[in-house]
Amino acid sequence: MNTFTRLFLATTLTCTVLFLGGCGPKPVSPYAGGGTGSSDSNADANRMGNITEETSPGTEGLNSTGRGGSGSLSGDADQQSDAYKREHGRSSLEFKPIYFDYDQSKIKGDQIPSMEHNGGYLKNNGSARVLIEGNTDMRGTNEYNLALGERRAMSAKSYLKEFGIEEGRIRTVSYGEERPLFNGQNEDDFAQNRRDDFILE
Repeated sequence: MNTFTRLFLATTLTCTVLFLGGCGPKPVSPYAGGGTGSSDSNADANRMGNITEETSPGTEGLNSTGRGGSGSLSGDADQQSDAYKREHGRSSLEFKPIYFDYDQSKIKGDQIPSMEHNGGYLKNNGSARVLIEGNTDMRGTNEYNLALGERRAMSAKSYLKEFGIEEGRIRTVSYGEERPLFNGQNEDDFAQNRRDDFILE
């Protein structure tokens, strides 16, 4: 090899290494909702629910679950308390979670007031969009629980549609057993995990 060829190869190798070093993974912020009011339907169609666990609220209108929504609490201790979780689940403060019987996806009669509350909020806030997250307890296979969580989310979506909320304002996702609110092995903990959460987008 002559000197020119060696110099050319060394330069090419150096440039390649420098170029590839700048192509490493980029940090991506998790979706946090927030209701920007954007009309970009393609962006809306590609959004996914935030899979991270509860985070402390920032100063930009994030609620206790790290998602969009108004309202605030005095601190992280309140948001992590069992009492708070039992009242709000992972729902945005504007909404109420609903709970299901074991292995069921039908909305129980005692959950209708919560559904009417959620539907009323959406009716009174015409630009609001909601993500319904279906959850199950840990019993059953992962595949079965994902399907059950989806049926639960779809039951709530059907109710909201009958309530008069446009289908385009409602998205659903199933987490099955993957995101338990309580990790205990007793019936009370299982009952708290069999729920739909409603997330303001």
